[in-house]
Amino acid sequence: MSRVGKKPIPVPDGVRVSINGTKVSVAGPLGELTRELHPEMIIKEAEGNLLIQRPSDRRVHRSLHGLTRTLLANMVEGVHTGFKKVLEIVGVGYRAQLFGPRLQLALGYSHLILVVPPDGIQFEVPQPTRIIVSGVNKELVGEVAAKIRSYRPVEPYKGKGIRYQGEYVRRKAGKAAV
Repeated sequence: MSRVGKKPIPVPDGVRVSINGTKVSVAGPLGELTRELHPEMIIKEAEGNLLIQRPSDRRVHRSLHGLTRTLLANMVEGVHTGFKKVLEIVGVGYRAQLFGPRLQLALGYSHLILVVPPDGIQFEVPQPTRIIVSGVNKELVGEVAAKIRSYRPVEPYKGKGIRYQGEYVRRKAGKAAV
């Protein structure tokens, strides 16, 4: 039995879960998420918890068991507390700025980069070298943060670029250190 899959998902106060066949909708104080889950997974609500059961011990069902539970847990956590990724910008002249909901990046190119947030994503720039991407959908928050990071990935010689907060960058010595 999957250790992840059989763990119940507690539903906090203020979060409503509606199960309609394979379609699950979760609504909370921060928003609403809807997802189509695999039709063979059995989702039940009991005593303020969500339980996921699998029909058999086949390899496909075992792999879907934990996945389904994790997707549902992320939906519940997202509408209750939300998710965020913090990006740091390192480099002389590299900076970020907000223009309404849009993010403008100066990353050493001949032009500025304008990032328009998709629905459900908000940007915050507490400092010119720090970007906070937040939203209710964990998958979308990570995707947008990765897209912003891809505009100027960290290079290994001087460490310049956009990195996640706490990311370790392995530095190389360069030619002069031979």
